[in-house]
Amino acid sequence: MPARRRLLAAAVTAATCLSAQALSYTTTTATAATTASPTETTETVVSRGVEIPAFYTPPTTLPTPDGALIRTEPLPLAISLPTLDGPLPGRATRLMYKSTDSNGAPVAVTGAYIEPTATWKGGGARPLVAVAPGTMGQGDQCAASLGLEHPLVLNGRTVSVGYEDIAIYRLLATGAAVVVTDYAGLGATDRLHTYVNRLDEAHAVLDAVRAARNLPGTSVTSDSRVGLFGYSQGGGATAAAAELQASYAPDITLAGTYAGAPPADLTAVTEAIDGSELTGALGWSLNGFLQSDPTLRPIAEAHLNTAGKAALTDLSTMCVGDALLSYGYTKSTKWTTDGESISDIVASTPALQTFLNSQRIGTQKPSSPVRIATGTSDNLVPHGQARRLAADWCAKGANVTYRPVILPNVISPLLNHFAPLLTDQGSAVNWLTDRLSGKPATSNCGVLPILP
Repeated sequence: MPARRRLLAAAVTAATCLSAQALSYTTTTATAATTASPTETTETVVSRGVEIPAFYTPPTTLPTPDGALIRTEPLPLAISLPTLDGPLPGRATRLMYKSTDSNGAPVAVTGAYIEPTATWKGGGARPLVAVAPGTMGQGDQCAASLGLEHPLVLNGRTVSVGYEDIAIYRLLATGAAVVVTDYAGLGATDRLHTYVNRLDEAHAVLDAVRAARNLPGTSVTSDSRVGLFGYSQGGGATAAAAELQASYAPDITLAGTYAGAPPADLTAVTEAIDGSELTGALGWSLNGFLQSDPTLRPIAEAHLNTAGKAALTDLSTMCVGDALLSYGYTKSTKWTTDGESISDIVASTPALQTFLNSQRIGTQKPSSPVRIATGTSDNLVPHGQARRLAADWCAKGANVTYRPVILPNVISPLLNHFAPLLTDQGSAVNWLTDRLSGKPATSNCGVLPILP
């Protein structure tokens, strides 16, 4: 069986295992010191009964260059098939690399690089794809790199699903190398994950590319074309990275960027997710905003009641599965002192409006082709604001392929959001593979006005 076909079989196996395999982590509340390096001692970090490996605790001193490797180690993949050519999908390395956060401060970010066994047949050097994960949660146990090792974690205290493994395996099946970022503060134990902060996410994605290039012993070269791939939170991260690449990472030339269901306008997204299955994402957003801009904390203190403050603390260690079970369909009016929704408070508070406006994606022109896909029935990360991103970029003269995914409204906002992820993923991989093969992208901005 050809290597690509076997790798696709491995991806199907991975999907099966996501629903069938339960890996139970330790439930200890250990605080014993573990040695991170000859000169550093750290305490074991436990998040909802999951002991976070010492690898994920950053050192006190970070290197200066963005993308510089801080440490690496072999990463055992939960789903791997032995073959005569090597393990499928490939050999993985856990990474910690240096990035810069939205305040200009150095930050350690974790992730993973996978050197594929499949041969690249698209012409030229083996390309590199940086995968930006969709919403994982805010607990360190939710990190995508840990999801490659443990696709499903059920221990009675947390539910963590490495659903991005499927997209990763599909990309590896093409023969492209893949680097996955965990984002700032997700996995790395020194800070809270700054959920949907466009600068933190864009920097983490672009610096993951640099980190992969710095990793010795890979087939990635200076001639390797680079692509970005992400959906939902990941779509926002890749979209932000595409428009910030020229200023933040001019050393990286992008062949193409896929941004699926990007949350480009957080004001619109905040209103949409309130009272949905994923209301917990409001808590992750607020936690991240308060960490990025502490001047907003007095506003939160004034408006959040005891239940709201407790929810933010609770959510700070939760994964998506935990939030769905604990806060699904909760309305934010239950979290505020005056019964106003979070959206109402944003609308009446200039400082919050200014902060959310600063997170807007679409204000700068990407210098390389981008593909935006959005479900026309998506009312969780609303279709309208994602389409507006395409229109904003088209107006700036960008090379945009806009793909409306037409599916019926099935009532559930969560299903309306995730159905396009599944139905469009193959087309997204094919589009990006064409860009990595050097094929030009044809913009459809001219017909955007007649597309839904």
